[in-house]
This record gives sequence, C-alpha cells and structure tokens, in this order.
Amino acid sequence: MSEFTIRVTDLDAGGKEYRFPVRPAWIRGALEGHEATAGKRDGALEVRASKSGHDVVVHGTLDAELEVPCARCLEPFALAVHSDVSVLYVPAARLRAESQGKGGEERVDEGEADALPFDGETVVLDDLVRDELVLEVPMIPLCSEACPGISPPPGKQDEADPSEGKVDPRLAPLLRFKDKDKKE
Repeated sequence: MSEFTIRVTDLDAGGKEYRFPVRPAWIRGALEGHEATAGKRDGALEVRASKSGHDVVVHGTLDAELEVPCARCLEPFALAVHSDVSVLYVPAARLRAESQGKGGEERVDEGEADALPFDGETVVLDDLVRDELVLEVPMIPLCSEACPGISPPPGKQDEADPSEGKVDPRLAPLLRFKDKDKKE
C-alpha cells in the first residue's frame, strides 16, 4: 500500500496542493536496513501537482526528522531534513515506447533521465520521498562539529593502561631493528 499517492484524474493544468504527513512508522519501514531511522516527530510532504498533457509535474518540499549515529561518538542524534522536490512523472507505457531504440535496444535521452514513470492513473511519491531522505543523510554525520569522539567509560580515565610499555613477543624481532637504528 502506498502512502503518498495522487490521482491523475483529480489534476488539471492549474494544479492542486497536497499535504501528506510523513509518519515515523513509514520512515522506519522505508529506511529498513539503512543506518538512519525515524525521528520522534511527524514530518510533512507539501507538493503542488499539475498536468502537462499526459505528464504530471510535482514541485514542493519535504521536511522530516531522522535519527542517525554520529560518525565520531556513535551516539544517535536528530537530523532535520529539508529538501526541495521537483520531478516530472511520465506515463510508464509512453516512457517504455520512447526508450526503445532501433533494434529493440533501450536508450535514454537526456530529457528523459529526470522523468519518473507512473501507471497512468496514480502518481506514487513513496520512492521519491525515500530517495530524498537517503540523499539528505550526510556521508559523515556529526552530532556537532565540536564532538570529541568516543570517550572512555567513567572511572577509567585516571587509570593508566597496564599493557602500556609491554611489547607483544611476536613483535620483538621488529623492536630489535628499531633499537639497532637508534644505536647507529
């Protein structure tokens, strides 16, 4: 079942405004297997959809809250997502027919690269919303620029590491090379 659908029969050239809630439960399902997950608050997808011939033009914004782990301290933090959405939906049958090249091979023209298919009766925005959420997660998410990283457990900071100064016996031959260079 799709969460964000627009019936094409409800549209005309003047367009129509849509506001969809982006619920945390939907985000959890859509981002299953991704390091980002849903935040605590509902988001919103606000779009204006209009027909242009048989195509559907969708413009709007996506606002949501994700929870992602910090790359330094590994603690989860809330990441606000705000993304401008602009896409052209083309009937899938027409897109397939136009992409067939000579000899039956598929080709994609430069203008078709930004077009997404729809079934002719309904435009489903679910995949678009998921893609926008994933693309808004930074490659290296940080809870703050000043994040110090992983800190030792409480009470362990004052104790010296007992293994410090000891060398693994398997590395002893390398240590002899190091000492030999210092003497020369």
